[in-house]
Amino acid sequence: MPHADDSEAPSLPSPDALRITFACADTEEARAARTRLVHRYGNAPAGEADVIVALGGDGFLLETLHRALARDRIRPTPVYGMNRGSVGFLLNAYREEDLAERIVAAQHVRLHPLRMLATRVNGERVEALGINEVSLLRETRQAAKLRITIDGVVRLPELICDGALVATPAGSTAYNLSAHGPIVPLNAGVLALTPISAFRPRRWRGALLPHAARITFDVMEESKRPVSAVADFTEVREVLRVEVQECREVGLTLLFDPELNFEERILKEQFAP
Repeated sequence: MPHADDSEAPSLPSPDALRITFACADTEEARAARTRLVHRYGNAPAGEADVIVALGGDGFLLETLHRALARDRIRPTPVYGMNRGSVGFLLNAYREEDLAERIVAAQHVRLHPLRMLATRVNGERVEALGINEVSLLRETRQAAKLRITIDGVVRLPELICDGALVATPAGSTAYNLSAHGPIVPLNAGVLALTPISAFRPRRWRGALLPHAARITFDVMEESKRPVSAVADFTEVREVLRVEVQECREVGLTLLFDPELNFEERILKEQFAP
């Protein structure tokens, strides 16, 4: 597979030549916005579009990015989101005027997902990509018991917890932040490893790891303490081992208006009350 790095962010044509396809969440507000925008700008077939405009919330934007990957894993179509949801952390403000000009002037942010390779108790192996995070979660009332290995070295022989997750910078403000993990600037070159309700060691709050780190979770006492693994929308039940590493050969492009770019949003979030 060809290597996709930050220098490969796609260029866009001029505003009058820009081909846009509109995608919307299944809400009345998002559907109404799509209808108005399609009437105003047309709607290119998804396979021929220069850009996808996603109308919804952060969850729908994540779905749109995964669909773009499913269509073309080598050079997925850039995505420009407009908020028709609630929080909208990864989305631009909704405005119908001068949309093509806004898209062409937008700043490109390159995202690399995590690759999860999960081995189930029955020996089945499942691979999936996580744009936000890969998380391990206990399946029953019993706490999970995990061993964490980084680049072949056991760093935490036993973690008793509700779970643990590895978050990308783009995902560090999502589930990771709710689990009291750190917010990670996009250009920091690190991943966040965060425990979820750690019981032992009680004081361990996680770690920041180089983006190239290979992270392995081994599930201990798997029959007594079953664990599932989740990469965004892909869940694998009863896992025995989960290997996580950044997938540099896959690159996604998000577009942000220059007046409030993604780096600025992450910086502001760290000082939010």
